[in-house]
Amino acid sequence: MRPPPLLPPLRQPTDAEAVRFGQRSVTYRKLRVVTAALACRVSDARRVAIWAQPELETCVAMVVALAAGVPAVPVNPQLGTRELQHLLSDATPELVLTAPEATLPSALRALPRLDVDLRAEGGSMPPEPDPESPALIVYTSGTTGPPKGVVLPRRALAADIDALAAAWGWTAQDVLVHALPLFHVHGLVLGVLGPLRLGGALHHLGSFSVDGVARELGGFATMLFGVPTMYHRLAAAAEQDPQVAVALGRARLLVSGSAALSVSDHQRIAAATGQHVVQRYGMTESLITCAVRIDGPRRPGTVGPPLDPVALRLVDDHGGILETADDDTVGEIEVAGPTLFLGYLNQPDATAKAMRDGWFRTGDLATRGPDSYLRLVGRRATDLISSGGYKIGAGEIENALLEHPGITEVAVTGEPDPDLGERVVAWVVAANDPPPPAEELAEHVARLLAPHKRPRVVHYLPALPRNEMGKVRKAELRPEPDRRLSRR
Repeated sequence: MRPPPLLPPLRQPTDAEAVRFGQRSVTYRKLRVVTAALACRVSDARRVAIWAQPELETCVAMVVALAAGVPAVPVNPQLGTRELQHLLSDATPELVLTAPEATLPSALRALPRLDVDLRAEGGSMPPEPDPESPALIVYTSGTTGPPKGVVLPRRALAADIDALAAAWGWTAQDVLVHALPLFHVHGLVLGVLGPLRLGGALHHLGSFSVDGVARELGGFATMLFGVPTMYHRLAAAAEQDPQVAVALGRARLLVSGSAALSVSDHQRIAAATGQHVVQRYGMTESLITCAVRIDGPRRPGTVGPPLDPVALRLVDDHGGILETADDDTVGEIEVAGPTLFLGYLNQPDATAKAMRDGWFRTGDLATRGPDSYLRLVGRRATDLISSGGYKIGAGEIENALLEHPGITEVAVTGEPDPDLGERVVAWVVAANDPPPPAEELAEHVARLLAPHKRPRVVHYLPALPRNEMGKVRKAELRPEPDRRLSRR
Protein backbone atom coordinates (compact mmCIF):
# COMPACT_ATOMS: atom_id res chain seq x y z
CA MET A 1 0.00 0.00 0.00
CA ARG A 2 1.41 3.35 -1.05
CA PRO A 3 1.88 5.95 1.71
CA PRO A 4 -0.23 9.10 1.39
CA PRO A 5 1.58 11.98 -0.34
CA LEU A 6 3.11 14.70 1.80
CA LEU A 7 2.23 17.28 -0.89
CA PRO A 8 -0.96 15.98 -2.57
CA PRO A 9 -1.32 18.89 -5.06
CA LEU A 10 1.88 17.77 -6.80
CA ARG A 11 0.32 14.41 -7.64
CA GLN A 12 -2.61 16.03 -9.46
CA PRO A 13 -1.33 19.52 -10.30
CA THR A 14 -3.35 22.43 -11.65
CA ASP A 15 -2.50 25.82 -13.08
CA ALA A 16 -3.25 27.49 -9.77
CA GLU A 17 -0.49 29.66 -8.34
CA ALA A 18 1.63 27.88 -5.74
CA VAL A 19 4.40 30.27 -4.68
CA ARG A 20 5.09 33.91 -5.49
CA PHE A 21 8.08 36.10 -4.67
CA GLY A 22 7.48 39.62 -6.02
CA GLN A 23 6.84 39.34 -9.76
CA ARG A 24 8.15 35.74 -9.98
CA SER A 25 5.91 32.75 -9.35
CA VAL A 26 5.30 29.10 -10.13
CA THR A 27 2.04 27.23 -10.58
CA TYR A 28 1.47 23.76 -9.19
CA ARG A 29 1.83 22.31 -12.67
CA LYS A 30 5.13 24.08 -13.22
CA LEU A 31 6.33 23.10 -9.76
CA ARG A 32 5.69 19.44 -10.54
CA VAL A 33 7.55 19.63 -13.86
CA VAL A 34 10.64 21.22 -12.28
CA THR A 35 10.50 18.88 -9.28
CA ALA A 36 10.32 15.79 -11.49
CA ALA A 37 13.25 17.04 -13.58
CA LEU A 38 15.53 17.76 -10.62
CA ALA A 39 14.54 15.07 -8.10
CA CYS A 40 16.45 12.38 -10.00
CA ARG A 41 19.62 14.49 -9.68
CA VAL A 42 19.50 14.49 -5.87
CA SER A 43 18.00 11.08 -5.16
CA ASP A 44 21.38 9.37 -4.65
CA ALA A 45 22.53 11.88 -2.01
CA ARG A 46 22.43 10.91 1.66
CA ARG A 47 21.54 14.49 2.68
CA VAL A 48 21.40 17.81 0.82
CA ALA A 49 22.01 21.35 2.02
CA ILE A 50 19.70 24.11 0.83
CA TRP A 51 21.06 27.66 0.71
CA ALA A 52 17.96 29.21 2.24
CA GLN A 53 17.89 32.71 0.86
CA PRO A 54 14.42 34.28 0.69
CA GLU A 55 13.94 33.38 -2.96
CA LEU A 56 11.57 31.35 -5.08
CA GLU A 57 14.30 28.79 -5.83
CA THR A 58 14.67 27.97 -2.12
CA CYS A 59 11.04 26.84 -1.93
CA VAL A 60 11.42 24.80 -5.11
CA ALA A 61 14.64 23.23 -3.80
CA MET A 62 12.84 22.14 -0.65
CA VAL A 63 10.07 20.49 -2.67
CA VAL A 64 12.68 18.74 -4.85
CA ALA A 65 14.43 17.25 -1.82
CA LEU A 66 11.14 16.15 -0.25
CA ALA A 67 9.99 14.54 -3.49
CA ALA A 68 13.31 12.69 -3.81
CA GLY A 69 13.06 11.45 -0.22
CA VAL A 70 16.42 13.00 0.70
CA PRO A 71 16.69 14.79 4.07
CA ALA A 72 17.12 18.54 3.51
CA VAL A 73 19.31 20.75 5.71
CA PRO A 74 18.24 24.41 5.40
CA VAL A 75 21.27 26.70 5.77
CA ASN A 76 20.86 30.19 7.21
CA PRO A 77 22.80 32.56 4.89
CA GLN A 78 23.71 34.69 7.92
CA LEU A 79 25.66 31.94 9.68
CA GLY A 80 29.20 32.79 10.73
CA THR A 81 32.16 30.73 9.58
CA ARG A 82 32.32 28.63 12.75
CA GLU A 83 28.56 28.04 12.82
CA LEU A 84 28.50 26.97 9.18
CA GLN A 85 31.45 24.64 9.65
CA HIS A 86 29.71 23.00 12.61
CA LEU A 87 26.53 22.45 10.59
CA LEU A 88 28.38 20.96 7.63
CA SER A 89 30.58 18.68 9.74
CA ASP A 90 27.59 17.47 11.74
CA ALA A 91 25.08 16.99 8.90
CA THR A 92 27.62 16.05 6.18
CA PRO A 93 25.44 17.00 3.19
CA GLU A 94 26.66 15.64 -0.14
CA LEU A 95 25.12 18.31 -2.36
CA VAL A 96 24.00 21.93 -2.05
CA LEU A 97 20.88 23.23 -3.81
CA THR A 98 20.78 26.94 -4.52
CA ALA A 99 19.52 29.67 -6.82
CA PRO A 100 21.64 29.94 -10.00
CA GLU A 101 23.03 33.40 -9.21
CA ALA A 102 23.85 32.75 -5.55
CA THR A 103 27.38 33.30 -4.26
CA LEU A 104 28.15 30.65 -1.68
CA PRO A 105 30.66 30.83 1.18
CA SER A 106 33.85 28.83 0.74
CA ALA A 107 32.71 25.98 3.01
CA LEU A 108 29.70 25.33 0.78
CA ARG A 109 31.66 25.81 -2.44
CA ALA A 110 33.53 22.65 -1.51
CA LEU A 111 30.32 20.64 -2.09
CA PRO A 112 28.87 19.61 -5.46
CA ARG A 113 26.32 22.23 -6.45
CA LEU A 114 22.93 21.93 -8.11
CA ASP A 115 21.42 25.16 -9.37
CA VAL A 116 17.64 25.15 -9.21
CA ASP A 117 16.69 25.95 -12.80
CA LEU A 118 13.02 26.82 -13.11
CA ARG A 119 13.18 25.94 -16.80
CA ALA A 120 14.09 22.30 -16.11
CA GLU A 121 11.92 19.66 -17.76
CA GLY A 122 11.82 15.90 -18.20
CA GLY A 123 11.71 13.06 -15.71
CA SER A 124 8.95 11.62 -13.59
CA MET A 125 7.93 12.04 -9.96
CA PRO A 126 9.59 9.53 -7.61
CA PRO A 127 7.43 7.23 -5.47
CA GLU A 128 6.29 8.62 -2.14
CA PRO A 129 8.81 7.92 0.67
CA ASP A 130 7.94 6.27 3.97
CA PRO A 131 6.17 8.69 6.38
CA GLU A 132 8.69 7.86 9.13
CA SER A 133 11.70 8.75 6.98
CA PRO A 134 13.57 11.97 7.79
CA ALA A 135 12.40 14.99 5.81
CA LEU A 136 14.24 17.93 7.38
CA ILE A 137 17.22 18.48 9.64
CA VAL A 138 16.71 21.91 11.19
CA TYR A 139 19.39 23.32 13.46
CA THR A 140 18.34 24.95 16.71
CA SER A 141 19.60 28.36 17.77
CA GLY A 142 22.23 26.86 20.05
CA THR A 143 21.62 29.13 23.05
CA THR A 144 23.08 26.52 25.43
CA GLY A 145 25.85 25.13 23.23
CA PRO A 146 26.51 24.30 19.58
CA PRO A 147 23.31 24.07 17.53
CA LYS A 148 21.72 20.61 17.42
CA GLY A 149 20.26 19.11 14.26
CA VAL A 150 16.59 18.31 14.85
CA VAL A 151 15.54 15.41 12.61
CA LEU A 152 11.91 15.84 11.56
CA PRO A 153 10.07 12.98 9.83
CA ARG A 154 7.55 13.42 7.03
CA ARG A 155 4.88 12.11 9.41
CA ALA A 156 5.40 15.06 11.77
CA LEU A 157 5.13 17.66 8.99
CA ALA A 158 1.89 16.19 7.67
CA ALA A 159 0.30 15.74 11.11
CA ASP A 160 1.11 19.27 12.20
CA ILE A 161 -0.08 21.02 9.05
CA ASP A 162 -3.31 19.03 9.05
CA ALA A 163 -3.94 19.85 12.72
CA LEU A 164 -3.41 23.56 12.08
CA ALA A 165 -5.64 23.43 9.03
CA ALA A 166 -8.42 22.02 11.21
CA ALA A 167 -7.81 24.59 13.96
CA TRP A 168 -7.70 27.60 11.63
CA GLY A 169 -10.07 26.55 8.87
CA TRP A 170 -7.05 26.75 6.53
CA THR A 171 -7.95 25.60 3.01
CA ALA A 172 -6.85 25.71 -0.62
CA GLN A 173 -8.72 29.00 -0.98
CA ASP A 174 -6.33 30.79 1.38
CA VAL A 175 -3.42 32.93 0.21
CA LEU A 176 -0.76 33.23 2.89
CA VAL A 177 1.59 36.20 3.08
CA HIS A 178 4.71 36.32 5.21
CA ALA A 179 8.33 37.43 5.29
CA LEU A 180 9.74 34.76 7.60
CA PRO A 181 13.14 33.10 7.15
CA LEU A 182 13.11 29.82 5.23
CA PHE A 183 15.50 27.96 7.55
CA HIS A 184 13.22 27.69 10.61
CA VAL A 185 10.05 25.65 11.02
CA HIS A 186 7.86 28.76 11.29
CA GLY A 187 8.64 30.12 7.86
CA LEU A 188 9.48 26.79 6.23
CA VAL A 189 7.11 24.12 7.56
CA LEU A 190 4.13 26.33 8.33
CA GLY A 191 4.86 29.09 5.85
CA VAL A 192 5.91 27.09 2.77
CA LEU A 193 4.89 23.46 3.18
CA GLY A 194 1.57 24.44 4.77
CA PRO A 195 0.15 26.13 1.66
CA LEU A 196 1.72 23.51 -0.63
CA ARG A 197 0.18 20.61 1.28
CA LEU A 198 -3.26 22.24 1.38
CA GLY A 199 -3.26 23.49 -2.20
CA GLY A 200 -3.30 27.21 -1.41
CA ALA A 201 -0.80 29.89 -2.36
CA LEU A 202 2.15 31.54 -0.64
CA HIS A 203 3.12 35.14 -1.30
CA HIS A 204 6.52 35.73 0.28
CA LEU A 205 7.64 39.35 0.69
CA GLY A 206 11.36 38.58 0.59
CA SER A 207 11.85 40.93 3.52
CA PHE A 208 9.33 42.36 5.94
CA SER A 209 7.79 45.76 5.34
CA VAL A 210 4.57 47.31 6.53
CA ASP A 211 3.81 48.46 2.98
CA GLY A 212 4.31 44.94 1.63
CA VAL A 213 1.97 43.40 4.18
CA ALA A 214 -0.67 46.07 3.57
CA ARG A 215 -0.40 45.64 -0.20
CA GLU A 216 -0.87 41.86 -0.05
CA LEU A 217 -3.70 41.92 2.49
CA GLY A 218 -5.33 44.66 0.46
CA GLY A 219 -5.23 42.28 -2.52
CA PHE A 220 -5.67 38.51 -2.55
CA ALA A 221 -3.94 37.47 0.67
CA THR A 222 -6.19 36.09 3.41
CA MET A 223 -3.68 35.10 6.14
CA LEU A 224 -0.57 36.65 7.65
CA PHE A 225 2.12 34.82 9.62
CA GLY A 226 4.48 37.00 11.64
CA VAL A 227 6.58 37.35 14.77
CA PRO A 228 5.98 39.87 17.59
CA THR A 229 8.53 42.36 16.25
CA MET A 230 6.57 42.53 12.99
CA TYR A 231 3.25 42.93 14.79
CA HIS A 232 4.71 45.67 16.99
CA ARG A 233 5.57 47.64 13.84
CA LEU A 234 2.21 46.86 12.25
CA ALA A 235 0.42 48.08 15.39
CA ALA A 236 2.24 51.41 15.24
CA ALA A 237 1.57 51.76 11.51
CA ALA A 238 -2.13 50.88 11.85
CA GLU A 239 -2.54 53.56 14.50
CA GLN A 240 -1.05 56.18 12.16
CA ASP A 241 -2.26 55.07 8.73
CA PRO A 242 -5.95 54.18 8.15
CA GLN A 243 -5.06 52.24 4.98
CA VAL A 244 -2.82 49.87 6.95
CA ALA A 245 -5.57 49.40 9.52
CA VAL A 246 -8.11 48.60 6.80
CA ALA A 247 -5.76 46.10 5.13
CA LEU A 248 -5.09 44.25 8.39
CA GLY A 249 -8.81 44.29 9.16
CA ARG A 250 -9.55 42.50 5.86
CA ALA A 251 -7.43 39.46 6.75
CA ARG A 252 -9.19 36.23 7.59
CA LEU A 253 -6.48 35.38 10.10
CA LEU A 254 -3.47 37.09 11.66
CA VAL A 255 -1.13 34.59 13.33
CA SER A 256 1.80 35.36 15.62
CA GLY A 257 4.44 32.93 16.83
CA SER A 258 8.11 32.16 17.57
CA ALA A 259 7.92 34.36 20.68
CA ALA A 260 5.17 35.67 22.93
CA LEU A 261 3.13 38.58 21.54
CA SER A 262 2.74 41.22 24.21
CA VAL A 263 -0.71 41.92 25.61
CA SER A 264 -0.15 45.57 24.72
CA ASP A 265 0.44 44.93 21.01
CA HIS A 266 -2.47 42.48 20.87
CA GLN A 267 -4.76 45.17 22.26
CA ARG A 268 -3.33 47.91 20.03
CA ILE A 269 -3.97 45.88 16.87
CA ALA A 270 -7.47 44.97 18.03
CA ALA A 271 -8.28 48.61 18.73
CA ALA A 272 -6.93 49.85 15.39
CA THR A 273 -8.18 47.07 13.10
CA GLY A 274 -10.86 45.04 14.87
CA GLN A 275 -8.61 41.97 14.45
CA HIS A 276 -7.55 39.82 17.39
CA VAL A 277 -4.25 38.14 16.57
CA VAL A 278 -4.21 34.35 16.91
CA GLN A 279 -1.24 32.98 18.83
CA ARG A 280 0.28 29.53 18.71
CA TYR A 281 3.12 27.73 20.47
CA GLY A 282 5.65 25.12 19.48
CA MET A 283 9.30 24.20 19.15
CA THR A 284 11.52 22.85 16.42
CA GLU A 285 11.45 19.42 18.07
CA SER A 286 7.67 19.26 18.43
CA LEU A 287 6.47 21.63 15.70
CA ILE A 288 3.30 23.51 16.69
CA THR A 289 1.56 21.96 19.69
CA CYS A 290 -0.94 24.65 20.78
CA ALA A 291 -2.99 27.16 18.84
CA VAL A 292 -5.96 29.43 19.37
CA ARG A 293 -8.80 28.13 17.20
CA ILE A 294 -10.44 30.22 14.50
CA ASP A 295 -13.73 30.00 16.42
CA GLY A 296 -12.25 30.11 19.92
CA PRO A 297 -11.73 33.02 22.30
CA ARG A 298 -8.61 35.05 21.54
CA ARG A 299 -7.36 36.13 24.92
CA PRO A 300 -4.21 38.26 24.96
CA GLY A 301 -1.25 36.48 26.49
CA THR A 302 -2.50 32.94 25.74
CA VAL A 303 -1.53 30.47 23.02
CA GLY A 304 -4.67 28.35 23.05
CA PRO A 305 -5.21 24.68 23.89
CA PRO A 306 -3.24 21.70 22.51
CA LEU A 307 -3.92 20.71 18.90
CA ASP A 308 -6.14 17.65 18.50
CA PRO A 309 -3.38 15.03 17.86
CA VAL A 310 -1.06 16.42 20.57
CA ALA A 311 -0.87 15.10 24.12
CA LEU A 312 0.32 17.82 26.52
CA ARG A 313 0.92 17.95 30.26
CA LEU A 314 2.55 20.23 32.82
CA VAL A 315 5.01 18.78 35.33
CA ASP A 316 6.65 20.10 38.47
CA ASP A 317 10.37 20.29 39.27
CA HIS A 318 10.45 16.56 40.05
CA GLY A 319 8.52 15.41 36.99
CA GLY A 320 5.24 15.00 38.84
CA ILE A 321 2.16 15.68 36.73
CA LEU A 322 0.29 18.86 37.72
CA GLU A 323 -3.43 18.24 37.65
CA THR A 324 -4.35 21.76 38.76
CA ALA A 325 -6.06 23.80 36.03
CA ASP A 326 -5.70 27.45 36.95
CA ASP A 327 -3.80 30.51 35.82
CA ASP A 328 -1.33 30.48 38.69
CA THR A 329 0.27 27.01 38.88
CA VAL A 330 3.45 27.02 36.79
CA GLY A 331 4.81 23.81 35.29
CA GLU A 332 7.11 22.66 32.51
CA ILE A 333 5.41 21.72 29.25
CA GLU A 334 5.87 18.14 28.06
CA VAL A 335 4.34 16.90 24.82
CA ALA A 336 3.82 13.61 22.99
CA GLY A 337 2.18 12.58 19.74
CA PRO A 338 2.73 12.41 15.98
CA THR A 339 4.30 15.87 15.59
CA LEU A 340 7.47 14.95 17.52
CA PHE A 341 10.94 14.74 16.01
CA LEU A 342 12.95 11.55 15.58
CA GLY A 343 15.88 12.81 17.65
CA TYR A 344 18.95 15.01 17.53
CA LEU A 345 21.35 14.13 14.72
CA ASN A 346 24.44 12.29 16.02
CA GLN A 347 23.46 13.00 19.65
CA PRO A 348 21.70 10.00 21.21
CA ASP A 349 22.53 11.19 24.73
CA ALA A 350 20.96 14.59 24.13
CA THR A 351 17.92 12.90 22.61
CA ALA A 352 17.52 10.62 25.63
CA LYS A 353 17.89 13.57 28.01
CA ALA A 354 15.17 15.49 26.19
CA MET A 355 12.65 12.64 26.55
CA ARG A 356 10.80 11.23 29.55
CA ASP A 357 8.90 7.99 28.90
CA GLY A 358 7.95 9.08 25.39
CA TRP A 359 7.26 12.70 26.38
CA PHE A 360 9.39 15.54 25.05
CA ARG A 361 10.63 17.87 27.78
CA THR A 362 10.33 21.32 26.22
CA GLY A 363 11.99 23.35 28.97
CA ASP A 364 9.19 25.91 28.54
CA LEU A 365 7.09 27.00 31.52
CA ALA A 366 3.39 27.74 31.42
CA THR A 367 0.12 27.79 33.32
CA ARG A 368 -2.96 25.96 32.04
CA GLY A 369 -6.43 27.35 32.63
CA PRO A 370 -9.69 25.43 33.16
CA ASP A 371 -10.38 25.70 29.40
CA SER A 372 -6.91 24.18 28.60
CA TYR A 373 -5.57 27.49 27.28
CA LEU A 374 -1.86 27.83 27.99
CA ARG A 375 -0.18 31.02 29.16
CA LEU A 376 3.57 30.93 28.56
CA VAL A 377 5.78 32.08 31.42
CA GLY A 378 9.22 31.55 29.89
CA ARG A 379 12.10 29.11 29.62
CA ARG A 380 13.10 27.09 32.67
CA ALA A 381 16.77 27.81 32.01
CA THR A 382 16.47 31.59 31.61
CA ASP A 383 13.01 32.80 32.60
CA LEU A 384 12.21 31.16 35.93
CA ILE A 385 13.39 33.41 38.73
CA SER A 386 13.53 32.14 42.33
CA SER A 387 13.26 35.21 44.52
CA GLY A 388 12.47 35.34 48.21
CA GLY A 389 10.94 31.87 48.16
CA TYR A 390 8.70 32.64 45.16
CA LYS A 391 9.02 31.18 41.66
CA ILE A 392 8.46 34.06 39.25
CA GLY A 393 8.01 33.81 35.48
CA ALA A 394 9.81 36.49 33.49
CA GLY A 395 7.08 36.53 30.84
CA GLU A 396 4.31 37.91 33.03
CA ILE A 397 6.57 40.73 34.27
CA GLU A 398 7.52 41.56 30.68
CA ASN A 399 3.86 41.78 29.71
CA ALA A 400 3.10 43.98 32.70
CA LEU A 401 5.96 46.35 31.88
CA LEU A 402 4.86 46.60 28.25
CA GLU A 403 1.56 48.02 29.46
CA HIS A 404 3.49 51.09 30.65
CA PRO A 405 3.26 53.80 27.95
CA GLY A 406 6.90 54.74 28.39
CA ILE A 407 8.23 51.33 27.28
CA THR A 408 8.49 49.90 23.77
CA GLU A 409 10.57 46.75 24.46
CA VAL A 410 11.55 44.86 27.58
CA ALA A 411 13.27 41.68 28.72
CA VAL A 412 13.31 40.35 32.27
CA THR A 413 16.04 38.18 33.78
CA GLY A 414 17.24 37.15 37.22
CA GLU A 415 20.60 37.80 38.84
CA PRO A 416 22.10 36.54 42.10
CA ASP A 417 21.08 38.36 45.26
CA PRO A 418 22.55 37.57 48.71
CA ASP A 419 19.24 38.15 50.44
CA LEU A 420 16.58 37.02 47.93
CA GLY A 421 18.52 34.30 46.14
CA GLU A 422 17.73 36.02 42.85
CA ARG A 423 16.40 39.48 42.11
CA VAL A 424 14.23 40.52 39.18
CA VAL A 425 16.09 42.58 36.56
CA ALA A 426 14.39 44.52 33.76
CA TRP A 427 16.13 45.50 30.50
CA VAL A 428 14.11 48.35 29.04
CA VAL A 429 13.92 50.17 25.70
CA ALA A 430 12.14 53.43 26.47
CA ALA A 431 9.66 55.13 24.17
CA ASN A 432 11.01 58.61 24.91
CA ASP A 433 13.95 60.44 26.42
CA PRO A 434 14.11 60.79 29.36
CA PRO A 435 12.84 57.29 30.14
CA PRO A 436 10.38 56.61 32.96
CA PRO A 437 12.14 56.41 36.33
CA ALA A 438 13.01 52.96 37.58
CA GLU A 439 10.97 53.53 40.74
CA GLU A 440 7.91 54.22 38.60
CA LEU A 441 8.34 50.99 36.69
CA ALA A 442 8.73 48.98 39.89
CA GLU A 443 5.53 50.46 41.30
CA HIS A 444 3.72 49.82 38.01
CA VAL A 445 4.52 46.10 38.19
CA ALA A 446 3.67 45.90 41.89
CA ARG A 447 0.22 47.32 41.17
CA LEU A 448 -0.54 44.94 38.29
CA LEU A 449 0.97 41.77 39.73
CA ALA A 450 2.36 41.38 43.23
CA PRO A 451 5.00 43.38 45.13
CA HIS A 452 7.53 40.53 45.09
CA LYS A 453 7.45 40.52 41.25
CA ARG A 454 8.58 44.12 40.85
CA PRO A 455 11.98 44.70 39.19
CA ARG A 456 14.72 45.40 41.69
CA VAL A 457 17.15 46.52 38.98
CA VAL A 458 16.38 48.38 35.76
CA HIS A 459 18.79 48.82 32.83
CA TYR A 460 17.99 51.14 29.93
CA LEU A 461 19.15 50.05 26.46
CA PRO A 462 18.78 51.49 22.94
CA ALA A 463 17.64 48.07 21.66
CA LEU A 464 17.37 44.46 22.78
CA PRO A 465 19.57 41.81 21.14
CA ARG A 466 17.34 39.54 19.04
CA ASN A 467 17.79 36.62 16.67
CA GLU A 468 16.31 36.46 13.17
CA MET A 469 12.98 35.19 14.55
CA GLY A 470 12.61 38.11 16.92
CA LYS A 471 13.48 36.21 20.10
CA VAL A 472 15.52 38.13 22.64
CA ARG A 473 19.01 36.74 23.19
CA LYS A 474 19.00 37.02 26.97
CA ALA A 475 22.46 35.50 27.29
CA GLU A 476 23.81 38.65 25.65
CA LEU A 477 22.27 41.02 28.20
CA ARG A 478 25.12 42.37 30.27
CA PRO A 479 24.98 45.15 32.88
CA GLU A 480 26.69 48.43 32.10
CA PRO A 481 26.94 51.59 34.18
CA ASP A 482 23.55 53.14 33.54
CA ARG A 483 20.34 54.21 35.18
CA ARG A 484 19.26 51.49 37.56
CA LEU A 485 17.30 50.87 40.72
CA SER A 486 18.50 48.47 43.41
CA ARG A 487 16.24 47.46 46.26
CA ARG A 488 16.62 45.07 49.16
